[in-house]
Amino acid sequence: MKNIYKKIAFVLLAILGFNSCSDFDEINENPNAFTSEEVSAKFFMTELQIQLYAPNRYPYWRAQLIHADRYAGHFTFGFNGSWWTDALGYDYNGGYTDAAYDWMSGYLGKLSGFINFVKEGGDLQNEKFYAIGLIMKGLYYQMYVDTFGMAPYTEAFDPDNITPKYDELSTIYQGVIADLDEAMSIIGDATVSGDGVELLTNNDLFFGGDMQKWKKLANTLKLRMGLRAQGADGATFADNVIAEAMAAPLLTTADENALMEKDPDISQWANAAYGDVWWNFGTGSNWNVGKTLIDYLRNNNDPRLTYYAKPIDGGDVVLTQDADGDSRDMFSKHSTFILQQLDDAGVSYTSTSGTKTVEGVSIDTVGISIDAGDYYVGQPTRLNGFIYSQVKEQLFSRPADIVINPKNQDKDIFPEVVMTAAEGNFLQAEAIVKGLASGDAQSLYQEGIRQAMAMWDVPEGDIASFLASEDMAQLNGTEEQNLEKIAVQRWIASYTDGFEAWAIVRDTGYPSELYNGVSDFDIYAAGTTLDGAYPQRMRYGNGAYNTNGDNTSAALQIQGPDVQGTKLWWAKN
Repeated sequence: MKNIYKKIAFVLLAILGFNSCSDFDEINENPNAFTSEEVSAKFFMTELQIQLYAPNRYPYWRAQLIHADRYAGHFTFGFNGSWWTDALGYDYNGGYTDAAYDWMSGYLGKLSGFINFVKEGGDLQNEKFYAIGLIMKGLYYQMYVDTFGMAPYTEAFDPDNITPKYDELSTIYQGVIADLDEAMSIIGDATVSGDGVELLTNNDLFFGGDMQKWKKLANTLKLRMGLRAQGADGATFADNVIAEAMAAPLLTTADENALMEKDPDISQWANAAYGDVWWNFGTGSNWNVGKTLIDYLRNNNDPRLTYYAKPIDGGDVVLTQDADGDSRDMFSKHSTFILQQLDDAGVSYTSTSGTKTVEGVSIDTVGISIDAGDYYVGQPTRLNGFIYSQVKEQLFSRPADIVINPKNQDKDIFPEVVMTAAEGNFLQAEAIVKGLASGDAQSLYQEGIRQAMAMWDVPEGDIASFLASEDMAQLNGTEEQNLEKIAVQRWIASYTDGFEAWAIVRDTGYPSELYNGVSDFDIYAAGTTLDGAYPQRMRYGNGAYNTNGDNTSAALQIQGPDVQGTKLWWAKN
């Protein structure tokens, strides 16, 4: 993988000379400038995948990290030394929201260009690439509308319509599922995309050109969307979609994971990774792992704990009362809260209360000395500015090295998660528990856990021990309790895939520790218009109003106000 991007770039420059959407126009205007032996849509496949899952650092930081990963409860800002409190994102920020919206809405142009060239009658016509384009369209729209809500769909691919109407999510979901069905029909029994220059291999960062894996990806996405729609107002189509998907092959084994490997040498402006943020700006841009995630892993003896996060630094820490401001009177409450996090995580420590005088002002202190040992402590999500000075970085767990490793140092970097075998198994278990299909939910649930752990190289012995001994590995409760376990395991398995993890919480209500929101505003951020509730969507960017204002406003009349608390069509009521 290491040099794939370089080789592709060389091919594009040396053979095709394409580097932007304008290159599509160049081919369209002068298709005879290149021979059929030289031109193939496969040379655009890599960029299509990268731009959806790991674009350049600017949107990657602002969309994935500042919003999705933190709404998901996987990552947190707000330790003393961070540039931001963990209120960021919950408190609306127009600039960061615009960056996320512009990237995601702007991807449509790249996708449209590709599909128009490979469809029947297109200058680079290839039905297998067209099928892949439809599947990429499905992946895109599921992420896009599950983030913002209503969006242009039925009119979005008309190049002559620069102000397309917004469609309701029910329409988009049904349209995407129809596209997925068409893609699967086109692929049929085919295993490759074509011969010669039309043979897709290394340019496909998901499956290396294996068309049957693309077909399974399409069906797994279909099942996910069917289950998400099921129970929503007017989603009468969902049960049939689920039944169809359950009757066809899904992603279920390790060799079928759709994981987009990272090139450790590529520029952050071509393909970003978490390490591009972590290592380029000092401590201020760093983050910790969320309490809810660490608690589920640690308290259930989940062997992924050491693969997801690091032990705290520990040592000696002093919590110091602020000399003035609103937080001064909250010091006792805040210091007690910090100590409670250590207690909850089983940390062995001693604490000493004291008082000192600074410029005539009495200042209370709490000294904390952490005993030797490996302790995993998640930082509570959504901590506000009042408690900021007491949230010491060395008391909370950072992400594991493989998540944040820098490039150009010959270190492994965990790949981007597109769709996994774990998800394929968990979705089947969910459908069965809900009574929408028949089968062995317990076996599928455990296989989902096995695949999720294997993806992080957890040893088989550790996996087997967890499956045999932990209650979390057993669907042994009521229907709702079993659905909660499946939802939590899907959420855990979506670590580093914040968009899907966030969607799982909004759809299922689990983990409830996140979904139930917050109420103590001495400690937690209320959020702009949220009043402590869990964020249900991102607001549209200013670009939506500037370029398609009338249709954006019309959509809001159907969907509800353009605020983070407005629930989407499929969200848990």
